[in-house]
Amino acid sequence: MASDGIVLRDALMRRIRAFFHARGYVEVETPIRIETPCMELHIDAEPSGDHFLRTSPEIFHKQLLAAGHPRLFEVGKCFRRGERGALHHPEYTMLEWYQTQAGYMDVLDETQALVLDVWDGAPKEWSRLAVSDAFLEFAGWDPVGNYDEDRFDLDLVGKVEPAIKRMGGAVVLLDYPVEAAALSRRKPGNPLVAERWELYIHGIELANAYSELTDPVEQRARFEACAQQRRAMGKEVYPVSEDFLQALGKMPPSGGVALGVDRLLMLIAGRSSLDSVLPFR
Repeated sequence: MASDGIVLRDALMRRIRAFFHARGYVEVETPIRIETPCMELHIDAEPSGDHFLRTSPEIFHKQLLAAGHPRLFEVGKCFRRGERGALHHPEYTMLEWYQTQAGYMDVLDETQALVLDVWDGAPKEWSRLAVSDAFLEFAGWDPVGNYDEDRFDLDLVGKVEPAIKRMGGAVVLLDYPVEAAALSRRKPGNPLVAERWELYIHGIELANAYSELTDPVEQRARFEACAQQRRAMGKEVYPVSEDFLQALGKMPPSGGVALGVDRLLMLIAGRSSLDSVLPFR
């Protein structure tokens, strides 16, 4: 990456921190080398001796929320095993933040404010598209109540995301089937839907957010179901963090967002590959 890219990253980091500090957030640092990665079906943790490198700081952030910290954010390195491509890198910079007494739509408004604040050329208008509507229009079926994991993943990548890219600008895909949102709260009045959204800008997936699940019994059941699926796929099954599950029972209603800083920097710089904005590859 050229020297101007390094300066651009520094400016972005400064603006991110200024945004959150102005809103009363506290910046935190949480462990990178951990015993219990957060278990998700298609995310594999990188081993580090008898531990793992984190795929997300989420389990620690939620313990801090349960301990009484209402607004927190972290910018730090995360790792995912086997991910390499124009938009994927095994080591990447994640911005993750949480707010108590908030839900997924509250943090969506905050995410829009953040992006507009740190990126002068960001799209001003953000479209919102329900998963059911997107799949009915672009794939011919509704995955809510008819969930088929393989079909969902294939149609998301092959039909829905290309359509979102053709729409251009900023598009928020929201209200996912509950089976596709392992750590998200069910939507009141519609238990088949999870309060989750994903943000795409110019067709690039940039951020993922939830109204956080705070029921430790349901969360354990979801982890156990995920473990069975990973085992059947020949993937490693990670232990469950009991500290995390205990914290969920004390955690207030919260909304959280994970945003890929390298992808945001790539968009700001007008590039098409992460390698163009990473100084070391």
